[in-house]
Amino acid sequence: MEFFDSHCHLDPMRYGAELADVLARARGAGVAGMTLIGTRATDSEVAAELAAAHPDLAAAAGIHPNDTAEAEPDEWDRIVRLAESGRVAAVGETGLDWYRTTATTDVQRDFFDRHIRLAQRLGLPLVIHTRESIRDTLDMLHEAAARGPFLPVLHSFTGTAAEAAEAVDLGCFLGFAGMVTFRSSAALREVAKTVPLDRLLIETDSPFLTPEPFRGKRNEPAHVVHTARCLALARGEPLEVFAATTTANARRVFRLPPAA
Repeated sequence: MEFFDSHCHLDPMRYGAELADVLARARGAGVAGMTLIGTRATDSEVAAELAAAHPDLAAAAGIHPNDTAEAEPDEWDRIVRLAESGRVAAVGETGLDWYRTTATTDVQRDFFDRHIRLAQRLGLPLVIHTRESIRDTLDMLHEAAARGPFLPVLHSFTGTAAEAAEAVDLGCFLGFAGMVTFRSSAALREVAKTVPLDRLLIETDSPFLTPEPFRGKRNEPAHVVHTARCLALARGEPLEVFAATTTANARRVFRLPPAA
């Protein structure tokens, strides 16, 4: 079986000299592809370098909403140049986060709009972070859809079934991370059951959101297998079918060829 971690942060700042071992463990667990997500210009550039060196990796370039207030004067231009270079497969991580107050709502909306328009102009998928902001996020996506086509990915989805259905109608793919495995997440598993399999992605958000049975430890892409097992069981689908379909979904979104 092959699995695809559609959202992870693997820059050396977080894993250092262990990065090679982290990648080896992922591949040994059957993780045939990973998308490395940028949160600032620097780690976006590193993600692009790693993706260029490894055919099973894709990269995304963006500025996380919690970091937008601290963006350097040239940082957005660096993201645009990187996205235009063809070295990344997606724009993001971007979005809205009303849980934290490190950036004002106006600043976050401005940067989210920039990312959306960049993704639309270049025809790249858009990787979206939303925390306590799903209504405002969906409203901005509706506005974007009225301008033209694009491909949004709502990463680490935690909304309701109604919000999931609205997102699917907008053309979104929904990513589910390690919290869906928590004992306290029965309601989220019920939501995941309502998402069409051809719109579903699995992810780790490494080094964060570690799934059971490794909760409390640093996350890494090899652990996406546990999220896959949990979701396949909840949905009543054979793990082989679930893994194959979510992997195919991710390869289609991030434009990676099938594994050799």
